[in-house]
Amino acid sequence: MKGFFSEFREFISRGNVMDMAVGVIIGGAFTAIVNSLVGDIIQPLITGLTGGSTEIGLVVNVGAAQLNFGAFISAIINFVIIAFIIFCLVKSMNKLSEETRKLAGKQEEEKEAAAPICPHCLEEVKAGATRCPHCGGEIPGGAKPAA
Repeated sequence: MKGFFSEFREFISRGNVMDMAVGVIIGGAFTAIVNSLVGDIIQPLITGLTGGSTEIGLVVNVGAAQLNFGAFISAIINFVIIAFIIFCLVKSMNKLSEETRKLAGKQEEEKEAAAPICPHCLEEVKAGATRCPHCGGEIPGGAKPAA
């Protein structure tokens, strides 16, 4: 049992769990904002266009039960708004990640395109040089960039 709790403590103290917790808290706050947008702005606009009451008036009575289609439509609107914003965030994060990879690739190319090195004294020489300016050694076939 002691091993279980120490394993649980190690799991909780990882950075990913804390990041996830922050994401859940921010997601809850964001959901409240979207619910307010739908309930306080979009629903009254729909009500004004349809001439209904203060809520989307799509309620059907079936016996003693009441089917509230207006609340269901509001939930769908909430979902679509949240899904769209998450899509935009993921898309922008993917683009940022792609740009970072491209930048890292360019830096690797710059490293690969380093100045050629003399095989005799290991000093840098200009590309295409046939003799080393440092040691005077002959470079067969001209200096080629270092790999």
